[in-house]
Amino acid sequence: MRNTLRTFMLLAAMTAIFVVAGYMIGGAAGMLIALALGGAMNLISYWNADKIVLRMYGAREVDAHDPDPMVRNYVLDTLAMADQAGMPRPKVYVIAQEQPNAFATGRNPENAAVAATVGLLRLLDRREIRGVMAHELAHVKHRDTLTMTVTATIAGAISALANIAFFFGGDRDRPMGMIGSILLAILAPIAAALVQMAISRGREYEADRGGAEISGDPQALADALSKIEAYARGGMVNETAERNPATGQMFIINPLAGEGADNLFSTHPATHNRVAALMELAGRSGPPRRPAATAVPRTSGTAVPVTRKDPWGS
Repeated sequence: MRNTLRTFMLLAAMTAIFVVAGYMIGGAAGMLIALALGGAMNLISYWNADKIVLRMYGAREVDAHDPDPMVRNYVLDTLAMADQAGMPRPKVYVIAQEQPNAFATGRNPENAAVAATVGLLRLLDRREIRGVMAHELAHVKHRDTLTMTVTATIAGAISALANIAFFFGGDRDRPMGMIGSILLAILAPIAAALVQMAISRGREYEADRGGAEISGDPQALADALSKIEAYARGGMVNETAERNPATGQMFIINPLAGEGADNLFSTHPATHNRVAALMELAGRSGPPRRPAATAVPRTSGTAVPVTRKDPWGS
């Protein structure tokens, strides 16, 4: 509840920055234009953000009948956990990217998608992948995908307003003047980015907790985070994320340059802090819940068995 209230307060702060920037550029009329622009951008993002980001990363939709046992069991376990959590089943995607990572997207649980990179599926064992996908399902359940889409859109709109202020805000008759225009152009995007990063960090902690509840195995997610962090910081570059850094907040581990501790300029909490929180949960929750062995694909109506010859069941 505390983190949820904090998120709403931060969203209100970002909206206030946006409205004030509009007012300083064009007075009351500028404020109304800013509100209309923000509403239009949020509406576009609400309906299309998932399609845009999945296409951007070249994500391929997969199902429980995939010929690759590694992919098949990734799908089966994700769907089984969604069923166990009482959630609508998301679409499941794979991204042909060697950097181990995963994200969730979609405007609501009924229109959600989760995606994992090939690098993540190869690096982690089956139990750890369950932990990661439970984290992503928690994002979907908490509607974090919509929250982060809205914050990213407003932050982008604030940056656009800042550029307008820099080039057109020097009129002495406007509420700002030249000095105000320069200050707005510099400070407004920084303030918006700080608020956006703070929201992202809070939602990651909540998704870790929610994912641990869905999977019943906080230790699995803790182990997965440690492995992903090591490989993601080991020189593997996610070129798409580097070209589109605003999408970095979506991933379970920041795919860009990492930070050593929680701070104002980090979109994700420090991994060692997340691991410590999960280990505390593991100590309180006891042994991990036994995972579901099968998931029933809705297209076939029959259970697909998962064998146990190796960690992937192949």
